[in-house]
Amino acid sequence: QARLVESGGGSVQAGGSLRLSCAASIITYNILCMGWFRQAPGKERERVAVIDSYGRTSYAESVKGRFTISQDNGNNTLYLQMNSLKPEDTAMYSCAAGVLTGVCLNGNNFQYWGQGTQVTVSS
Repeated sequence: QARLVESGGGSVQAGGSLRLSCAASIITYNILCMGWFRQAPGKERERVAVIDSYGRTSYAESVKGRFTISQDNGNNTLYLQMNSLKPEDTAMYSCAAGVLTGVCLNGNNFQYWGQGTQVTVSS
């Protein structure tokens, strides 16, 4: 009924780049918002980047200028281009989809989640 599958994670040295992808398939709902979230051990999950149905985007202050969120024309594949990676970016990265009307650029109003892909940045 709902499936989000991330790919593209891996291990890189500081200053390197990675591009994450998320293929979303959700039956019975149109996807209104998609976003990337991350969680490091011992820390709470945090918003990384969000894109809404109008193409508007939001970013965590810590990644702004380094990361770029985008999606294809059919809104079924989400991407996160990550440049100038830092050790502090090390985390499990998950994509999420929001299917209900409401605010989502703040990281709220997401109903479906993928399993995540690990990103490890070494110093």
